[in-house]
Amino acid sequence: MQIQLPTETHNCLNFINNAFVSAAGELFPIDSPWSGKKIGESRFSTKGDVDAAVSAASAAQIAWGQTPIKERTKVMFNFRDILLRDLDKLSQIVAAENGKTPIEARAGVMKGVEVLEYAISLQNLDLGGKMEVSRGVHCEYRREALGVIANITPFNFPVMVPMWTIPIALTLGNAYIWKPSEKTPMASQYLASALKEAGLPSGLFQVVQGGKDTVEAIIDHPQVKAVGFVGSTKIAKAVYERSTSLGKRALALGGAKNHIVLLPDANLDLCGAGISDSFTGCAGQRCMAASVILAVGNVDKHIEKVVERAKSQVLGTDMGAIITKEQVTFLKDAIARAEKNGAKILLDGRNTPAPKGMEEGYWLGPTVLDNVKPGSEAASFELFGPIVSIIRCQTIGEAMKIENEVEYGNACSVFTSSGVHAERVIQSAKAGMVGINVGVPVPREPFSFGGINASKFGHGDITGVHSLDFWTNTKKITTKWEPQSDQNWMS
Repeated sequence: MQIQLPTETHNCLNFINNAFVSAAGELFPIDSPWSGKKIGESRFSTKGDVDAAVSAASAAQIAWGQTPIKERTKVMFNFRDILLRDLDKLSQIVAAENGKTPIEARAGVMKGVEVLEYAISLQNLDLGGKMEVSRGVHCEYRREALGVIANITPFNFPVMVPMWTIPIALTLGNAYIWKPSEKTPMASQYLASALKEAGLPSGLFQVVQGGKDTVEAIIDHPQVKAVGFVGSTKIAKAVYERSTSLGKRALALGGAKNHIVLLPDANLDLCGAGISDSFTGCAGQRCMAASVILAVGNVDKHIEKVVERAKSQVLGTDMGAIITKEQVTFLKDAIARAEKNGAKILLDGRNTPAPKGMEEGYWLGPTVLDNVKPGSEAASFELFGPIVSIIRCQTIGEAMKIENEVEYGNACSVFTSSGVHAERVIQSAKAGMVGINVGVPVPREPFSFGGINASKFGHGDITGVHSLDFWTNTKKITTKWEPQSDQNWMS
């Protein structure tokens, strides 16, 4: 599938009460990382824009929350049909504004569809429960929607990350306010139109474009009951603290520095493709990308396989672009700093040729740094690009000590043929998601997504069964209709 960049400039609008309207704030451009050229523009939303969106959502949510879940899921069935019908079209939108290859963009959309299918299944799950706890006394619980909830999403997955929350939150009866990344707002226009076509009642899904001021206006709005966020650790912590200080629920996912423990008994073909594809996929711009190889013992032949696979990746075909020109400059400077700090460059992506006709885009090839020192920038800071750092270790214990000392706790993988060694890594890793011979250990639904430590602020996970408590309140009911002749302390 070849990239198809827009031939016209797209005006990305807010979506309020099932209609596209312009925000009142500052105009900002949208450049395609592929070409470096403008493909769209939008405006930041003001506090007044946010007030209008939340007020409309609050009014619409009352009837939606009282609608039976089987009727709510009918809309989600329609939504799924529309997404699959327009899969290629939506994949091109994501690729154009984000820089992914169209195939990577398609995979991200399909992961979002997977979460949607889980939301559809909620109608057949027991979302309540009732039992006779004593003679004549029954207890039950019911899930009830919070009301208006908000979600703030990053540039790196313009469809997948919002789709972690849109279908579940709506199916559970909430109204939804979405602030997409100002770098990638075009996909929001499609999703809003698709939900309208699917039959979602007016006001339940609102899109507000914007930046920091818009986010703060959403968090501060008294009718917003919960806030979800995915982005850097610094911003995730700020969003969490601001939200919880106002008494709101918040689940804010932050950054990552994911480790792969590479052992000498690892399968060469598995580790070559698995590790390389982990740090080069999506140009390394994903929180699940491997960024550190903890090379235990003599694994030089394994590293050769990783470098060989990474070296074969062709920009524009196998690997996409970096989100901004400024990020490319930062990444190139980080490579230079690592080399100055003693790292050996096994593969240098700084001069990798750009795709023909896309020379003005934002490109960086795969880069492998060897002999990186623990605690250095390349070893401990999230660079967010196609760069992997190799730290040499003598034992699994030494490797896990390094993994444990990093502030993040998103993911950790091990490549080995030994179940004993794998179990040791599983037990020792300070990470919410662990992989065995898997470079990108993203759980599939209904198993939920989420890290620990500085990779997540808040309780629970953002998808799967562990997300349900975040988007609902649990009401407990105790019932007794008649006296019993054989009472005990419970009755």
